[in-house]
Amino acid sequence: MSDPSSAEGVRQRNLARLLRLVHLEGPLSRARLTESTGLNRSTIADLVAELVREGLVVERAPDPSRRVGRPSPMVGAEARVVAIAVNPEVDALTLAAVALDRGIPVRERIELDHLLTPDETARLIAERIEAWKAAELADARIVAVGLAVPGLVRAVDGLVRNAPHLRWTDAPLRDLVADVTGLPTVAGNDATLGAIAEHLFGAAAGFDDVVYLNGGASGIGGGLIVHGMPLLGAGGYTGEFGQNRPGIAAEADRRADHGVLEDEVSRARLLAAVGLLASDEPGLAAALEAAGPAAADEVSRQRRILSTALANAVNALNPGVVVLGGFLATIAAVDLPGLTAMVQQQTMTATAEDLEIRVASLAEDRLLIGAAEAAFAELLRDPTG
Repeated sequence: MSDPSSAEGVRQRNLARLLRLVHLEGPLSRARLTESTGLNRSTIADLVAELVREGLVVERAPDPSRRVGRPSPMVGAEARVVAIAVNPEVDALTLAAVALDRGIPVRERIELDHLLTPDETARLIAERIEAWKAAELADARIVAVGLAVPGLVRAVDGLVRNAPHLRWTDAPLRDLVADVTGLPTVAGNDATLGAIAEHLFGAAAGFDDVVYLNGGASGIGGGLIVHGMPLLGAGGYTGEFGQNRPGIAAEADRRADHGVLEDEVSRARLLAAVGLLASDEPGLAAALEAAGPAAADEVSRQRRILSTALANAVNALNPGVVVLGGFLATIAAVDLPGLTAMVQQQTMTATAEDLEIRVASLAEDRLLIGAAEAAFAELLRDPTG
C-alpha cells in the first residue's frame, strides 16, 4: 500500500473504506456512501468507478422505492469475488465459497469415517476448488482460502499448535493449503472466527463486548470481542472455555471424573442419547426434539452445567451478550429464557442485569463466514494492491 500520508495513500484508504462499507452493510446508494464517509459526491463517484474497474463492486440502477430527491445509483460488492472457507472436523470436512457480497454460491460437507490428516485436508481442499472452478465458480475470482480450525492456531504464522480431537500437533496446515492451491491462505481458531462472524453479521451485531461459545464435534471453543475488537491473546489462543473445569452443583450430574467442560457438555453425549453415531446440526436438533425422556434429561443436565460455565464467563468478562453456536445453540434454544435465568442466578447482580443470551443467527454458516472474513482481510485493507 502507498505511503499513508501521501495523496495516493489517502486515496487507497478511501477505496478501502468504501469497499468495506458495501461488503459489511450490503448495497448502498452513492448518497449513503457520501453521508457515511464525509467525502463529496464527485470523490465518491471517482472512487466507485475505480472499484468497478477493479471488478470489486457493481453499480445498479437507483432503488425504485426511493421517491424523494434525486435518484442515487446503488453500489454493491461483486458477487463473483469469492473466498474459499474451510472447517475441518473429526466427522466431516465442510467447505464453501463465500462471496464478497456475503452470498454462498456453493457449499459442501464431506462426511468422514476417519480422522483427517493435514495433508489429506489440503488435498481435498485443492480437489474441490478445481471441481468448483469447472462448474459453480467458472466465472469467479478466488482471492484467498480461510481455514477455521478446531484447535490452537498461532496467530503469527497460522501454525496449528494443537487440535487435540483431530490429533494434530504443530501442523503447518496454512502452508500446506497455500502450496497445493496456489492461493493466499489464512488460518484461525474456528470459534474465534465464529465470534467475528456473529459480531459483524449475526446475533452479536451492535454489541461491543461479546462472549461467544461454539459447540462442535471437537468440543467447545470460544471467542471474545472486547470494545468492538477480537481479543486474541499473546499467541492467539484465547477462548478455550471447553478446557475449563466445570462447576457441578449436583454430583449426580457428573459423567467424567476430573473432566473439563467439554467432557460434560458434549455433542457426543447428545448423539448417544438419541442413538446416532453422527449428524449435522439440523439433524441433531431434529432428533433431540423427537426423542424421549432420556434425551430430554441429558439436555437438562448439560444445560445446568453450561449455565454455571456461562455465569463464570459473565462474572469475569461482563459482556453485553453471550452468543451460543452449534450444539450449544440447540440445547439453549429448548428454553432460552430459562437458561438466561439460570445464568443470572449464579452471577453478581450488576454484571448480568443487562445481559442477553442469544443463539447464533448465522447457524451452520457462522464458521465459514468467519473464515471468509479472514480470507478477505487483505483485499479489504488494500483493494488495489
